[in-house]
Amino acid sequence: MAKLKTKFVCQKCGYSTARWIGKCPECESWNSFVEEIQDTSVSKKSKSIERKADSANILMLSGITETKEMRFSTGIDELDRVLGGGVVNGSIVLIGGDPGIGKSTLMLQISSKLHGKKFLYVSGEESAVQIKMRAERLGNIPENFYVLSETNLELIEAVIIQKEPDFIIVDSIQTVYRPELESAPGTVSQLRESTSKLINIGKTLNIPIFLVGHITKDGTIAGPKIIEHMVDVVLQFEGERTHLYRILRGIKNRFGSTNEIGIFEMTEKGLKEVPNPSEVFLSQRNYGASGCVISSSIEGTRPILIEIQALVSPTSYGFPQRTSMGFDLKRLNIIIAVLEKKLGIFLNKYDVFINVAGGVKVDEPAVDLAVAMSIYSSYKDVPVDSETIVLGEVGLAGEIRTISNIERRINESAKLGFKRILLPKNNLKYIDLKKYKIEITGVENIKEAQGKLI
Repeated sequence: MAKLKTKFVCQKCGYSTARWIGKCPECESWNSFVEEIQDTSVSKKSKSIERKADSANILMLSGITETKEMRFSTGIDELDRVLGGGVVNGSIVLIGGDPGIGKSTLMLQISSKLHGKKFLYVSGEESAVQIKMRAERLGNIPENFYVLSETNLELIEAVIIQKEPDFIIVDSIQTVYRPELESAPGTVSQLRESTSKLINIGKTLNIPIFLVGHITKDGTIAGPKIIEHMVDVVLQFEGERTHLYRILRGIKNRFGSTNEIGIFEMTEKGLKEVPNPSEVFLSQRNYGASGCVISSSIEGTRPILIEIQALVSPTSYGFPQRTSMGFDLKRLNIIIAVLEKKLGIFLNKYDVFINVAGGVKVDEPAVDLAVAMSIYSSYKDVPVDSETIVLGEVGLAGEIRTISNIERRINESAKLGFKRILLPKNNLKYIDLKKYKIEITGVENIKEAQGKLI
């Protein structure tokens, strides 16, 4: 009997080698190699290359008839926003997030909203009884909802062909396996081949498929990166389980923008949409407290008003702490250095803590000035006006640089009743001050901003 050929594949990045090694030379992870059977079959060659070319479906780009993709709403506006307007028939959506963040709950809520459609829920982790208990807890058991507790992809495919569902949920893709492969479920080859098979099923039968994926301790979707390239849409569920709010963010979308986010509140009855997140995040803000500054962040196409909180206190250690929640720590260190250089405050003996209230993560630099002013306010123990919005990117020379989407931020601030907004002076060139009832003040540098706020 011929000896089977094997190879060792890194479970982090997919790098393969003929022998086992401890450290992957590609991604530098340790003990990540798993032995897998190597496919040595060779496909039969056709008689001629010319015959292959003749049978290929070659089209002129100018002659392709444009067709608009068929979408349908999930019944959840926040999810439709992230998907680009709804679910496209035949699309493959990969959704990842921390354990207990609400991925399975969201899938069940979609089924309860779409009346008249036939659902197939493929569960590789929970039994049918557990899914029934969750549905009862959510208070709405959907109709035409089939549950399949199976991980064998051959059996799953047979059920799909038999039942002909309109919507398929696979929870989770890491548990599904193809029996013709010898490797265990969750390995690189199983994930790649299982995802490829499901994509083929969804595209052939024109059925949308949602794949629920695990994430690693670093917060990325587990498995090889090629899975994210294969699917049409990649969604990330963010948030802390101790917080009420969850953020659904689009990482990849072949049918729409990746700048949109959906915001949900976790309740006893499942996930509740938050149509106006600004009011929610500012509902418990502190009036007249030092270290608290209101700013505006653009998430997708809508502005969200957030509260930046800072606490500056004498350190008890030889090296001062710099802690940030919801804001980039490296950018915080830059802002602290600019404050020390331009405003003459020395924080080398003080711990600095920054928090974006509500569990929101802010990536854009437009909130730099708000972070700087909150630190200065806490250091001096002098409050900033609670009716003022602070916007601007802080440069290394202390200048306040121009930011984008300024009119949307102003409109949102005025709508929520704020009386004043502090922003970069260069932005005033592009604003018609007469059409706004809110007071707009431009500043050129961090020293001028400090003088007008504190």
